[in-house]
This record gives sequence, structure tokens and C-alpha cells, in this order.
Amino acid sequence: MCGIAGFVNQEQAGNEHESAAFLDRMCRAIAHRGPDDQGMFLDGPVSLGMRRLSIIDLAGGHQPMSGCDSAINIVFNGEIYNYRELQHELKARGHLFKTHSYTETIVLAFEEFCSQFV
Repeated sequence: MCGIAGFVNQEQAGNEHESAAFLDRMCRAIAHRGPDDQGMFLDGPVSLGMRRLSIIDLAGGHQPMSGCDSAINIVFNGEIYNYRELQHELKARGHLFKTHSYTETIVLAFEEFCSQFV
């Protein structure tokens, strides 16, 4: 099972180095939850981290993952049972997939349907 860590801290918004160091410590503390990969996303006051246990798309499922224009960023742990059908629908609407992961399906579905994709 993967591990997710993160925080929002308005006071740290200008100190990305300190936020990155703190987030890295958080991710290392949950390394047992996801021994295969670690990723971090920092943007102003928002810090997201992910420890990954690779099951689907071993090579391409690195997180946090961004959408087409990097406006949407996600960390995700879970399963989308109909993700292959969703991928086919999104491809028919012109979306290009870089991975075979559940996570990218969520990002592109949100870009296509906004909150209605749920």
C-alpha cells in the first residue's frame, strides 16, 4: 500500500528549501508503505509527497502527477475498477496518455469533465 504525506503552511510559502526538507522527512518516515518510489510536489504553501508501491504501470506511474498544463497535480492511492473504459472514452475525446496508471486517468477525467467526472 502506498503512502501519502503533505501539508499546507502559509508561513513556509516563501521557503521552498525548508518545506522540501520537511516533506522529505515525512516521506522517509512512511517509506515502508511504498518502497519503490518517492515523489514530491511543492508550490507556494502546498507540499505533497508520495511513497509508491508499484503494482500498475511499474515504470510510468511516478507521482505526484500533473495534468496537461500542470495546473492539476495529484497524489493518489486506490483503484479505479473501470479505468480502462475511462481511458478509451478519454482517448476518443482527444486525450493522450503518457502512462497506463489509474492516476493519470483521474487527472485527464478531471480536465475533461471537471468535478462531474466523479
